[in-house]
Amino acid sequence: MKAKTFTRHLREGVKSLTRNGWMTFASVSAVTITLLLVGVFLTVIMNINHFATKVEKDVEIRVHIDPAATQEDQKKLKQQIEAISNIESITFSSKEEELKKLIKSFGEQGKSFELFEQDNPLKDVYIVKAANPQDTVKVAPKIEKMPYVSKVQYGQGEVEKLFSTVKAGRNVGLILIAGLLFTAMFLISNTIKVTIYARRTEIQIMKLVGATNWFIRWPFLLEGLFLGVLGAVIPIILIFTAYNSIHGVFNSKLNGTMFELLPYSPFVYQISALLLFIGGMIGMWGSVMSIRKFLKI
Repeated sequence: MKAKTFTRHLREGVKSLTRNGWMTFASVSAVTITLLLVGVFLTVIMNINHFATKVEKDVEIRVHIDPAATQEDQKKLKQQIEAISNIESITFSSKEEELKKLIKSFGEQGKSFELFEQDNPLKDVYIVKAANPQDTVKVAPKIEKMPYVSKVQYGQGEVEKLFSTVKAGRNVGLILIAGLLFTAMFLISNTIKVTIYARRTEIQIMKLVGATNWFIRWPFLLEGLFLGVLGAVIPIILIFTAYNSIHGVFNSKLNGTMFELLPYSPFVYQISALLLFIGGMIGMWGSVMSIRKFLKI
């Protein structure tokens, strides 16, 4: 396409926005409402996914080493664990370190455990993390069968429930977003269809004088793009403002926990770019689908 022709299409697309003021307002309003809902759902679901990922990463296998194992036996055990596929890390924690952690976890009441410092009943531990947290339930039984392993702990029973809940939550989130996007496409397409229907005579005249289908489509395609982008502006501003306030309140109270929200930056910029893209694509799709029937003369 020549630059001059594209400029003409661009100019016509902009003119259409101002020429059909009320229809433009109706279309932009429909886009704004639907994209605001999409933006809110995306923000919530992406933060839930963030929480779920952090919870999954905290899943670990605690391998209690038999007290009879020598340092050489411990090295061999570590090598055997490393030989298992999908192992991300193996960290050694001595029984002295384990006792300190136990005392610290009980706070003031933990002082009573200080009596065990002279005769520590705890065991040395290997803390194992799988590269894929879901593999934990497969890796743990393999380690349990190895020599010099006294006990293996990974939250058996609870971990499986956690992974099942997280998976269900993600699937529900994807279904909601897909449904919302479909609704947005339907609403925006119908709104744009009304705009184009009011100009059907103009399209038919252009077709009769020999204009090609794409020559007619381009101004409407660009108009749909502009409508989608304009409709995304208000949701972006609202999400910028609201998320900034919510992020400040939540993270000040939940600082240091796994329930921290996604960082303000670059998250809001990613959401903004996504809303602009969705708005533009749906606007163009709505224009193309709406004008199609009027090109069949």
